[in-house]
This record gives sequence, C-alpha cells and structure tokens, in this order.
Amino acid sequence: MATAREIRRRIRSVKNIAKITKAMQLVAASHVRRAQARVTESRPYAEALREILAGLATQTGKVRHPLLVQRPAERILIVEITPDRGLCGSLISNLHRKVARELADRPGAKSMLAIGRKARDFARRTNTKLLAEFTGIPDRPTLSDITAAARLVIDTYSDEQVDLVLLGYTKFINTLTQQSTLEQLLPVVPPEGEPSTANFLYEPDENAVLADLLPRYVETRLYQALLESKASEWSARMVAMRAATDAANDMAQDYTMALNKARQAGITSEIAEIAAGAAALS
Repeated sequence: MATAREIRRRIRSVKNIAKITKAMQLVAASHVRRAQARVTESRPYAEALREILAGLATQTGKVRHPLLVQRPAERILIVEITPDRGLCGSLISNLHRKVARELADRPGAKSMLAIGRKARDFARRTNTKLLAEFTGIPDRPTLSDITAAARLVIDTYSDEQVDLVLLGYTKFINTLTQQSTLEQLLPVVPPEGEPSTANFLYEPDENAVLADLLPRYVETRLYQALLESKASEWSARMVAMRAATDAANDMAQDYTMALNKARQAGITSEIAEIAAGAAALS
C-alpha cells in the first residue's frame, strides 16, 4: 500500500494536471464561438457557388473545361485536412479510419495532399505517396492560407496526373457532434439525386465564366472544409479537456479518500500501541 507521502505527491500531480486541462478547456471554449460563426457565415456562399458550377457541369454539350472532364479513377488524390495538434478526442482517428478505408477499397495508384501535421504523419505511417504538405495553418485562417493547396490540386488534375480528387475533413455539426466526411472535389458533378436548380444566363459565355469561377470554387471548397475542421477541432478539444478535468478531479478525490484511510490506519495503529504499552505497565 502506498504511504501517505506518496499519496500526497500523487494528489499534487493530479491537481496540477487538472489545472492544465482546465486552462486548455477555457482556451478552446474561447475559440469555439468564433470558429462556429465563421463556418455558419461561409456556408451559404459555398453552397451557392457549388450550385452554380454544378448546373454548368450538367451542360456537357456546351461547356468544356479540364476540371469537368471525367476519367476512369485509376489515380486518386486524397486531400486530408486535420489539426496540427492532438488532444481533441477521437476526432483525428475517426477521419484517419475513414480515409484508410477509402485507400483500401479503391484500386489503383493513390496519393495524398496533407493539410495539417496529423494528416502528414498519417500519410507517412501508411506509406502513401505524399504529394505535398501544408502545416502551420493559423487558428483563424483566411482564403490566402489555402490558395497554394488549391492551385496545386487544380494543376495536378488539369495536367491529368490524377483522375479523381477526394476531400477528407471533419464537418462541424454542433459542439458535441462532428462528422468525418469524404467528398468528391474534382471533377465537378451535380449532387446525386438532386436536380440542378441553377438556371442562369451567362455573359459572355459558359466557358468564360467557368475559367474564372472554377478555380474560385476549388478554393472555396477547401476553405470551407478548413473552417469546418477548425470549428470541429476546437469543439472536440473543449469537450475532451472538460472530460480530462473531471477525470482528474475524480482521481484527486479518490486519492484524498485513500490518504484519509491511510491516516486513520496510522492513528488506529498508534492508539493500539499505546494501549498495549499501558496494559503491559499495569
């Protein structure tokens, strides 16, 4: 059984851990509201742009663009967006499992473009060809932070180096729920089972509009996925640190109870020794 001194040392250690996790919880909570607001504000723009380009993609007789050309998916590029840091529960591992299943189920050559250190590490662990890595994304990203990755995706698909581009990220549902998502980024296709509602007249023509909007579409999809991932990261970290703080506090209470029992046992032993000594002298 541990001595009282060892138990006191453990109590101090656990309480220090609880202070750290509590501070991390408060930091994450301060980021969640802003990240959630950015996601909510950007979704309508992303959906409207996706609707317009999906409508243009259906006009196969009129529109010709390299990013709309569908080819047999023999070479696949997966763009995975993850946090740079851990301590956010099962958020990262859930996304890794989803991407790993996709890598295992699809035949042909596969490569990854990693946005975030955890995505880079996953590509190395699975021996997947790493096309590029982008790390150190700020907590409040702007569109310029994703421009280089978007340009690389566009050039890779336009040059026919890959036949299919998938986007993996964690979608923010609410503070307690985040969903691992894997979507097709390129080529652009209308949503399955939903007729296109885009009914516009384009000036000067569809090809000119696409030449300007399609790169912006790829940037917007990646930027929206990055915002979703950031909001999911902070929410998951806040919940995980809250659970860690509660667990540390519970452990400190258990150790305190064990310390009290040890002290009581020591007092009882001393009383018994005094009583035995008094009986021997009488």
